[in-house]
Amino acid sequence: MFLKYLTIFFISMVPIVELRGAIPVAVGMGMQGWELFWAYVIAVVGNMLPVPLIYFFARKVLIWGKDKKFIGKFFTWCYNKGEKGGQKLNAKAGKGIFIALMLFVGIPLPGTGAWTGTLAASFLDVGFKKSSIAVMCGVLIAGIIMGAASLAVSMGAGGIFSCLAPK
Repeated sequence: MFLKYLTIFFISMVPIVELRGAIPVAVGMGMQGWELFWAYVIAVVGNMLPVPLIYFFARKVLIWGKDKKFIGKFFTWCYNKGEKGGQKLNAKAGKGIFIALMLFVGIPLPGTGAWTGTLAASFLDVGFKKSSIAVMCGVLIAGIIMGAASLAVSMGAGGIFSCLAPK
């Protein structure tokens, strides 16, 4: 069981995949009931663990890499993309930046997880505490959505496959 939880923990730390991939994996491993609840908790912790590093260092790394030979163009593109995206989000959200950030992270679409949300918050100079809470709320929402969707698909697929099984 420990290896299953460790797998969930590390999957939830991976950029892009994050908790959105860890929860379906937990359901796919056959976790149910309390096992699935603890997998959810572990996935949330794993997804949130990189947040301080992203908030405090990602922007600095992008600035550092902008003038490097091989990575400069890519880092400049990432930095400019983050700046423009942050300005657009801030212009649309205004004082509702907390809700906007929470919903951005909470809606489980590609590229809208804790990593991207935290990077956007750092570009917007949203305070660490405020952005961390918004990202945490978003991660909790995304986890609930992914858990419900994964269970629905799992039960639906199980029902379909049980009908097809020879009797």
